Amino acid sequence: MNNISKKDFYSLQANSLDNRTVDFSDFKGKVVLVVNTASKCGFTPQYEGLEKLYRLHKDKGFFVLGFPCNQFLNQEPGDADSLRQGCLLNYGVSFPMFAKIEVNGRGTHPVFIWLKERMKGRFGSKKVKWNFTKFLVDRNGNPVKRYAPAVKPESIEADILRLLEA
Repeated sequence: MNNISKKDFYSLQANSLDNRTVDFSDFKGKVVLVVNTASKCGFTPQYEGLEKLYRLHKDKGFFVLGFPCNQFLNQEPGDADSLRQGCLLNYGVSFPMFAKIEVNGRGTHPVFIWLKERMKGRFGSKKVKWNFTKFLVDRNGNPVKRYAPAVKPESIEADILRLLEA
């Protein structure tokens, strides 16, 4: 087990899209949905559903954290400015977006190392298979469910509400 695997969710950090370090301790007591995103993917319209969930439930302690990734067929080729503009202009994204990262391989971001260690995919695989893989984390920083890319945000709402009401 590596050092990242020994950490808890709240000890993790990531750089925001505007290159600010965000401590995940900021999300203590919140329900969090972590998503690897891409702006040129067939699942990109999920931004709308993610934003809707965020706006509906943020006042109850819910956050969506978006992590752009270009590891799947070059579907997130842009720089921070184009990412920001695409998310904001095309989908009205107001939830936290982070700097582009890798979710697989040697350069895997610590957040995804941590999540994949605890929430394996289908058939026990740790690998993220595609853009818009989602990880739901409860108010205590425990990952509770991993969702495949094709799972639409609106179908996750019942799980989010259950955690918000717990």
